[in-house]
Amino acid sequence: MENFNFILSEIFISISIMILLLVGVFKKNSSNLVYSLAIIVLVISLGLIFNSHSKDEIYFFKDSYKIDQLSIFMKIITIISGIFVLIASFNYIKSEKIFKIEYGILILCSILGMLVMISAYDLIVFYIGLELQSLALYVLAAFNRNNIKSSEAGLKYFVLSALSSGILLYGCSLIYGYSGTTNFDLIAKNILLTELGNVFGLVFILVGLAFKISAVPFHMWAPDVYEGSPTSVTLFFAIVPKVAALTVIIRFLYVPFVTLIDQWQVIIIFLSLASMIFGAIAAIGQKNLKRLIAYSSIGHMGYALAGLAVGTNSGIQNSIIYICIYLIMNLGIFCCLFTLKRNDKFYDNVEDLSGLSKNHPLISFSFLILLFSLAGIPPLAGFFAKFYIFISVIEESMYFLAIVGLLSSVISAFYYLRIIKIIYFDEATDKFDQVNDLGLKITLCLSTIIILLYFIYPSALIDLVTNINII
Repeated sequence: MENFNFILSEIFISISIMILLLVGVFKKNSSNLVYSLAIIVLVISLGLIFNSHSKDEIYFFKDSYKIDQLSIFMKIITIISGIFVLIASFNYIKSEKIFKIEYGILILCSILGMLVMISAYDLIVFYIGLELQSLALYVLAAFNRNNIKSSEAGLKYFVLSALSSGILLYGCSLIYGYSGTTNFDLIAKNILLTELGNVFGLVFILVGLAFKISAVPFHMWAPDVYEGSPTSVTLFFAIVPKVAALTVIIRFLYVPFVTLIDQWQVIIIFLSLASMIFGAIAAIGQKNLKRLIAYSSIGHMGYALAGLAVGTNSGIQNSIIYICIYLIMNLGIFCCLFTLKRNDKFYDNVEDLSGLSKNHPLISFSFLILLFSLAGIPPLAGFFAKFYIFISVIEESMYFLAIVGLLSSVISAFYYLRIIKIIYFDEATDKFDQVNDLGLKITLCLSTIIILLYFIYPSALIDLVTNINII
């Protein structure tokens, strides 16, 4: 009980979800109130995490829940991302007439599941967190019931995610059967390299986790779900669950399965190579911006996995830096999409950006900076993110991985530059409506400025992440 304050954020969000449900049910027309309270809940929970910051490793519930530097940092990133997603998408969900009390509550449920996943130090606790996150995401994907594409996206995500969860659970049961425990530390002690069942269990778990971050060849859900879901939900999909999934992959690889590094390193390298190549090539022919971002995110997850494949602390830290910069870039891109509104309709096709710079120079400039950064053009933040990954890979003499990553980056630059060409050099279309959403403007300005000026003081993020040591 003396360390009770370290899990106050999770407890606070759990109680808040129940209170907000009651408020939504008993108070009529309370969508605005519940949505605002959901943002306040996340802000307070962020303060609770900062207040409970500790350099020591603290365990709860018979060593099944761990608070350390990695979990605290990733929880902070998750909650900050959730806050900005809610702020930026407020106007969108109102315009699309999906502004219901359940929206903010489902976001909170999903974030709570992610917080549990991030601190999970036991297979059962991890799976509870995963399902809490996933169940909320199923509903969010299909939240726009009047849109057949949204219903289709929800159904596709539900069916494929349930399949991946079953595979992952089967892997967990194999590991429990062969090691006799579900605790990460005890699995690491009890696991035997000679037992083939352990390797099968590891493979099944990695398949389930690869699905969650949409790594090739388990990416099939991402383009359809990204396109069909409401854009605000796509934004949430694109950034927040990636943080929790990456944390879980780090935990699994470097705690229970650290002795099986020869087995999993090959798998992670394959996932990384396949994701980088496929993400770069498949996005070239896309005409819908949300589908293009889906394929782009597949490629970016490949770079993040490349950092994990090297098996060093610097590789893990650089992957965390990469995911942080990736979140900011994607947040900015989606904020730009939220501004593409004309006559109460939002546009999300590439040709809709035609000549955007003629009528909307500031939005076009933000697009320019963010797309250049996604392409890895120096001196923007996206360049540094890839640069750190390549350094880690080259230090471990994985030259082939570095060369493929570099070539993929060059190929992917084509479709980013094509969008910039359409924005700046094509014929202008009708003007989009004026943006009056202050939260959206602030989020877009912040993300653009951080990406643009990151090179002035890159060590700010590096210093934060260097405290995180896994190995």
